[in-house]
Amino acid sequence: MQPTSAVHWFAKCGFSAGLLLLACGVATAWFGNGLQLPSTTTRDGTLITLNRYVREPVPDVVLVGSSLAFRLKEEYFATPRLRNLALAGGSPVTGLEIVADQPRLPKVILVETNVLSRSTDAAVVAKYSRADNVRPLFFRPIRTAVAAYENRLHAPLNHAQVSSALHQLLERPPSDFDNRIYVDRALEQWNAEDPTAAVQMNVSRIEQLIPMIERKGSRVLLFELPCSAQLEGSRSAKITREIVHTAFPHPGQWLHIEYAREELRWADGVHLDERSAVSVTQSIDKTLSFLLGSP
Repeated sequence: MQPTSAVHWFAKCGFSAGLLLLACGVATAWFGNGLQLPSTTTRDGTLITLNRYVREPVPDVVLVGSSLAFRLKEEYFATPRLRNLALAGGSPVTGLEIVADQPRLPKVILVETNVLSRSTDAAVVAKYSRADNVRPLFFRPIRTAVAAYENRLHAPLNHAQVSSALHQLLERPPSDFDNRIYVDRALEQWNAEDPTAAVQMNVSRIEQLIPMIERKGSRVLLFELPCSAQLEGSRSAKITREIVHTAFPHPGQWLHIEYAREELRWADGVHLDERSAVSVTQSIDKTLSFLLGSP
């Protein structure tokens, strides 16, 4: 009797587990199609943000860019419903491709143009494309549960939660850190490279994507983040700037950012330090408030 009872018990457990998976699959088909597991790479922070972007309600504003724009953390912005999809070490076109592929788009898309020498990350674009969102039903409940847990675990702070700390940060004087060794190193690299071919290819793709995006009712604005004076005069920066502004010459295509250069610092010679990044986001906030019609 005991072996028979054990087999019967295991059969009941297996049947119950099967029903549970089926029920989860049906529920996920209705509610969880947008959930994706965060990728594990050196860009985990941004890929988790991409994961949130494709499954949550469409924000009003999206930023795409390179590591320069990546430093403009979402919690620095007072503008609600804003997502920063800039990829550290990546191309702005990667984020723009992902946003353009979605069925519904944000009201405003901001595209950083400082670094356009890197190719589009086709693997990341494919991962977050609508076609890739269709996954086998059997594994979807498990993926959904894990993705929901991961996204809850990595839920970002919002501006209200950090506003006091940001205010204190801006009250401090600019950093007096001596970054000359880092500036010299970056300047040598930026003077050595000729980004012409890559920039032309990326600019051409941006020109193709903008009309596609605007037909869906979204507005695309380009923007440049301030770099140190030495790097802005480098060969790579000059070539990039000339190509981009030749392709997009009209002021209405650009987001105007006001800042006091003497207040800005770049700890590593390239990327804005935290205080400077907060200051620049405040300027962007003011422009976005006007564009979105906020009081």
